This record gives sequence, structure tokens and C-alpha cells, in this order.
Amino acid sequence: MLYNLYEYLKDFVDFPGLGLFQYISFRAFSAVLLSLAIALFAGKRIINKLAKKQIGEEIRDLGLEGQMQKKGTPTMGGVIILVATLIPAILLGDLTNVYVLLLLVTTIWLGTIGFIDDYIKVFKKNKEGLHGKFKIYGQVTLGLIVGITLYASEQSVIRVAVKAASHEIYSEVVEGNGDNKNTLYFQDEKSTKTTIPFIKNNEFDYAWLAPFKGETKEKIAWVIYIIVIIFIVTAVSNGTNLTDGMDGLATGVSVITGTTLAILAYLSGNIIYSNYLQILYLPNTGEIVIVLAAFIGALIGFLWYNSYPAQVFMGDTGSLAIGGIIAVAAIMIKKELLIPILCGIFFVESLSVIVQRLYFKYTRIKYGKGVRVFKMTPLHHHFQKEDVQALIQNPRKALPEAKIVTRFWIIAIFLAVITIITLKIR
Repeated sequence: MLYNLYEYLKDFVDFPGLGLFQYISFRAFSAVLLSLAIALFAGKRIINKLAKKQIGEEIRDLGLEGQMQKKGTPTMGGVIILVATLIPAILLGDLTNVYVLLLLVTTIWLGTIGFIDDYIKVFKKNKEGLHGKFKIYGQVTLGLIVGITLYASEQSVIRVAVKAASHEIYSEVVEGNGDNKNTLYFQDEKSTKTTIPFIKNNEFDYAWLAPFKGETKEKIAWVIYIIVIIFIVTAVSNGTNLTDGMDGLATGVSVITGTTLAILAYLSGNIIYSNYLQILYLPNTGEIVIVLAAFIGALIGFLWYNSYPAQVFMGDTGSLAIGGIIAVAAIMIKKELLIPILCGIFFVESLSVIVQRLYFKYTRIKYGKGVRVFKMTPLHHHFQKEDVQALIQNPRKALPEAKIVTRFWIIAIFLAVITIITLKIR
């Protein structure tokens, strides 16, 4: 909003400092600070209101150390994350940018679904919450909205280098100094290309999967791409939801993931850095940095209260929205195939649940008695249990919750570093 106001006034008003709004770096740092301040100061009031209305977490006794002490801790704290993300993003982002609008829609859409789920659990006293199929419907619908919008929007393009300035749409950048200056020309094109890690020419085109030629091939490619988007949005938001089981776990991992995506978005939206790194140049994606900066500040502010021992839980209000923001941001900067690495924690948490259920059912049918692979799933709870029969027994003794969370953060940092260096390792 303020950026759009600047764009309107810059030709009429020469106000000192107004020009700073043209810089993504300035608006990104401002978004971090503003969202952090909102989360810290408004967060305390929201937590107190939740506590007064007795909006506390219902805890099932799963035999985990310190678990029952969390009973009554205010939940639905994801509202803090939503408010602290949306306000700075709206104020400092370009509201004419399709990527900004999609991230705002994602935050509100999945935040609303999560809020309904938490409301049913807390106020209706229904531990099941919103029926799983309605969550899936909501996630699939969001995936469709994102996919169709990216297909239809003229802003969602890849800017590719061409040999000469003979094209209708192009831009140029000058490299080198003095007599060594080179002018490069670029043309915008709609494409289903994306980034694939560890490959020399690290681009994958979904059109390669379409068994047709010509315009039909292009349309089928977009259908495949939209199906992939739906799957990613659903998988990552559910993976984040499963990871949200310890104080500060999902929040801390999401800060690391969001920061990595912000770096990748900045590089992809900058013509000089993208050309130097030989990655897809995606004009207009620089504005994603603003929303992710607000997202990061909101998460850090929320972590102030969510770190062990937690004063508030985010609930599905926060976890579904967090996963959606991460998934949609990765899709928009063409880094969705890096998600298994970058979001490795979410991926493994989800995988542990799937493996546990499938293997338990398989052994129960074959041997008449189900066998567990892990002591308990999602995976983070495996490290809290002891004296449970399972194929994987390490660690023998239960680890403290704070140690488990910290180690997961360290792993998330390691995965983030690997994700970034895949830009050059091919």
C-alpha cells in the first residue's frame, strides 16, 4: 500500500526519504522489523485474551515427558503469525504484483481453514476438528487458484536471453566495464520450466511429460504443472501441521526455510545475480521477498512466546498457513523440486507417519500383529519415547524436548545451506 502510494506520488512530491520505497532491501528490512514488533507487542495481548477465554490446548496422554504440563496452554496463537505477516506485507508490498496477491490469499485462505479447525476443537469440544476431507478440499482449491493464476497472469513469466534486440518484448543489461561492455537482450515467455538440483543444465520442463506436440503439448504441460502445484501445497501444509508437535519446532524450522526462500527469491528476481548464477531470471519475483520478510519477522516474534516452555501454541491456524506460504513461495520462484531438500524436516515427518501406518497394517495382515517402525510418529516424538517395541530403537533413552528441537533446527540449517549451494553444484 505504501509502495503503491509512493509510485503514485513520486512524480508529484519530492519528499526526503520517499525514494527508499523503491528498494526491495529497504522494504524487506522494514517488513521484518514491523512484523517482529507486531508479533511481540500484539502477541502478548492476544495470548492474554486467549488465556482469559480459556482457549487452552486439550492434551492426550501419550506417555511423553512433560506432556501433561502443557495442558491448558493457550492455542490458536497462529492468529499472531497471520496478523504480523499480513499487515507489513500489505503496507510495504506491491499490491499490483500477482505474487504478492497470491501469498496474501494463501495466508488468509489456509489461515481461515486452520482457524475453523481450531474453533471446532476448542469451542465445540470436538477433538477431531474439521473433517480431513474439508481440509483437503480447501488445499486443493488453493492449489487450483495458484496454478490457474500463474497460467493466466502476464506477470508470471521467465525472462530468457536472446541474441538480438529484434523482439517485441525485451530488456537489456550491460556487463563489464570500458571497452568490454556487453549488452544482453531478454524476452519474456510463459513457461512450465522449473529448477532441478544437481544437474548441469538445471532446468526441468513439465512439457517434457506431455505426450503431444504443438499447442496441445503446452496446454497439457500446464495441466500437469497445476496438478503438481496442488500436490505440493497439500503436502507441505500437512507436513508443517505434523511437525507442529513440540515447543518452537515448526516455528524455528519455518524461520530457516522462509529465510532461504527469501534469498532465492531475491536472486531469481535480480537480473545480474540470476545471470551470474545461471539460474532462471523471474521478473517481478523480487516482491516475494517483502512478504517473506514479514513472514520471517512474524515467526521470530511468535517464537519469543512459543519457545520452550511454550506460552502459546499456533494450532492449525498457524501451521496450515505457514506450510502454504512456504509451498506457494517455492512454486512461484520455480524451486518446488528443491522442497524435499529445503523442507526435509517436514518431508521426513510426513514420511515417518506414512511408513509407520503402512508397515503396521502390512505386518498386522501378514503376521496377525502390527509392528512399528518407529516408537511413535510423527518422527520428533520417536525421540521422546523409550521402552517401546519398534524396529528402530535408537536412541535407547528419551531425549529432552528442548534438545530434540534444537537438533532439528541444526538439521534445518544444514538442509538450507545445501539448498542454496545447489545453485552452483551441478
